[in-house]
Amino acid sequence: MRVFLSLFSITIFLAIPKLTLAETIQIEFTDQDSYSIEVALIEAGDTIEWLPTNEGHNVEFLAGPQLNTLSRKSEINALFSVIFKNPGVYLYHCTPHGNMGMLGLIVVDNDFHNLESVQKVQLSRVSDSVLKRLIRIAQSKTKS
Repeated sequence: MRVFLSLFSITIFLAIPKLTLAETIQIEFTDQDSYSIEVALIEAGDTIEWLPTNEGHNVEFLAGPQLNTLSRKSEINALFSVIFKNPGVYLYHCTPHGNMGMLGLIVVDNDFHNLESVQKVQLSRVSDSVLKRLIRIAQSKTKS
């Protein structure tokens, strides 16, 4: 019985950190038609919440692995929350301001396997330039 209890205790001890390590990152809509965090590096299981701290903005995903597993678009001026379960790169923009460069990039588990498909998304010249900058930032921040 003691061996069973010891093994059970060890199993619980090892499982608890995995349950408590998931983070919630909050990104605000700014008054400068941007997101307060443009590049988020997160782990699978983490949540991102977009906060409508400035009116006239939303979140619409343009690319990412298995997009059919998450809500593709939020309402304007609405709190929006997504738990990211699939590793890879996610590109999103504000529907009304996307052509002006209001983009965001999320990298889950430092996984860039789908970066080429993200780079193929048709964007305005301004947004394409912003995307290139965001990719450089993401790649420079990744853990080795």
